[in-house]
Amino acid sequence: MQKFKNRWQITRNWQLLFPLLGLIGLVFSAYRLVNLLIVDSSIFLLISVTLFLSFLLLKLTLLIFKKLENKWIVNQRWEIIRIFIVFAITGSSSVFIGRPIIALLGITKENLHPFLYYTLFIVISLIFYQILLVAFGWLFGQFQFFWNFEKKMLSRFGLGFLFKKDH
Repeated sequence: MQKFKNRWQITRNWQLLFPLLGLIGLVFSAYRLVNLLIVDSSIFLLISVTLFLSFLLLKLTLLIFKKLENKWIVNQRWEIIRIFIVFAITGSSSVFIGRPIIALLGITKENLHPFLYYTLFIVISLIFYQILLVAFGWLFGQFQFFWNFEKKMLSRFGLGFLFKKDH
């Protein structure tokens, strides 16, 4: 355990919560994917494929961590896990909020061309994504990271003028 703590620069036991949450989320995501792909199968096959996919996703995630470790400025390595958790929660939440909003507006796949429906759904979800990213970043103690990330993202959308100060 000490080797794990040293590798992720974990100095307090409560910080172990983030790798644990990340691992639970990773296994749950693998399970959901397998459950979508493999229908009417034995529990043994479901568990086996879920564990295998979890292993592959973990390897991919660690590879991404390695690439982003030098790009993202954090105080300790475990904070990268916390940032990934914020991205995951934000993405899911923006879609979760976008669906009822689009329904509230009376827009359905039946009364609008599917291309326009999904385009509008993505735009509405993206608006909520921007707001939720900073909010969840604040809740998880990474406000400054996500505020800077948000400014960079909006600048790429051509909205950087919103953050420029007159001198």
